[in-house]
Amino acid sequence: MGRKRRKKIIIEDLEVFELAEKGRGVAKDKEGRIVFIERTVPGDIVDVQVSKKKKSFLEAFPIHFKKMSELRIAPMCKHFEVCGGCTIQNVPYEKQLEFKENNVLQVLQRIGKIDPEEIIPILPAPSVDYYRNKLEFSFSNKRWLTKEEIDSDVSNEEDVLGFHRAGAFDKILHIDHCHLQGGISNDLRNSIHQIAIDFGFSFYDARSQEGIMRNMFVKTSSLDQCMLILSINLDDKEQIEAFLQEVVKQNPKLTSVFYCINNKKNDYVMDLDMVLVHGKPYIEEMLRDVKFRIGPKSFFQTNPSQATRLFEVVENLAELSGEENVYDLYTGIGSIALFIAHKCKQVVGIEEVESAIEDAKQNTERNNITNTIFYAGDVKDILTDSFAEQHGKPDILITDPPRAGMHAKVVDMLLKLAAPKVIYVSCNPSTQARDLALLSEKYDVKKSQAVDMFPHTHHIENVVLLTLK
Repeated sequence: MGRKRRKKIIIEDLEVFELAEKGRGVAKDKEGRIVFIERTVPGDIVDVQVSKKKKSFLEAFPIHFKKMSELRIAPMCKHFEVCGGCTIQNVPYEKQLEFKENNVLQVLQRIGKIDPEEIIPILPAPSVDYYRNKLEFSFSNKRWLTKEEIDSDVSNEEDVLGFHRAGAFDKILHIDHCHLQGGISNDLRNSIHQIAIDFGFSFYDARSQEGIMRNMFVKTSSLDQCMLILSINLDDKEQIEAFLQEVVKQNPKLTSVFYCINNKKNDYVMDLDMVLVHGKPYIEEMLRDVKFRIGPKSFFQTNPSQATRLFEVVENLAELSGEENVYDLYTGIGSIALFIAHKCKQVVGIEEVESAIEDAKQNTERNNITNTIFYAGDVKDILTDSFAEQHGKPDILITDPPRAGMHAKVVDMLLKLAAPKVIYVSCNPSTQARDLALLSEKYDVKKSQAVDMFPHTHHIENVVLLTLK
């Protein structure tokens, strides 16, 4: 006996009044429940179909627009309606900034029960297009189809290269031009797509887990350098190198070309050997007066021009005199540590990814910086009482954790260290608010400033200054 289909829940005439996290519109139904609606902006009046029902809120998607908001503008990207990446590109940039700033404050108040003493106005990005220095693209033998195409019985059997559509792990939206990354990125991707077809290389099938072409990563820099990393399911060095020689021939501006062989069930490549087949094993980027070498596994801020301004925010909040002992947790390749080292007595950085710490040490030497120390390992394991005894109590502690925030053991250690100042940089205000609530046992939240690293998306960076009570 077949499973009984759930009855569709339709709600009519909902007026969207604000944007929430993830870039979804917010409305209220007649019962006062919050409804999060994808692909809507404040001012829209819509009929929706409920996709998820929770106790305190609903999630829905629009099925009919009764009124389009006057806020709406024409998105620059032709893929906007189906891509799902730049979710708020159809809203003027000044309004995007308002929504993001308000969301940060609401999250701090709702989750952290925190009202910063001073809210510094959000820092806009200097450029709203072609600002990213890294993008990942996926190959697929199945193209994601729109509802209209599905209704028209269009086949999805097509070799494509582009982005995963949200909710479609096995189908890829083919992209011929992306407004997020400049340089040779778009020409390179389109070139590789055609070369792979010409070579007769099969594109990956995520369901059967077969196919040669899997993923490609493009890293660029403001110094006109470009790195290509190809993830390929083919253990044949001769064929791979012949393919990549043709890629270099058609794209002579490539600075560095790597490949890795991935025959696993997942797309993660950081645990794979990277094979250099062309150019240098790195590209370079400048943040103010510090030059960084970025390898195939290096993490680096994906918006370098705004990263410089983000680090200046940290530097200004720290009010460095040159005598401070600074701890930099989750230091990555030492970006913040090396950026502020000339104004400190010492900077001690900790990072879990060992290759990133190797990059940090090499970048230290290349920039003739002598007052930094870097350790590889999990922050919760490295940052201990004996570590603090060895390196001295920090005058300022900077923490820039991943989206999951800080481990509870790290928060406890911060409370024990009781540094006079803590500067918390976060790409996820929700986990930042959670950690700030725990730190409020000993700290006051003095200042908070949002920094827009990713225009047209719901993502936002937030920097908070805490001082010891």
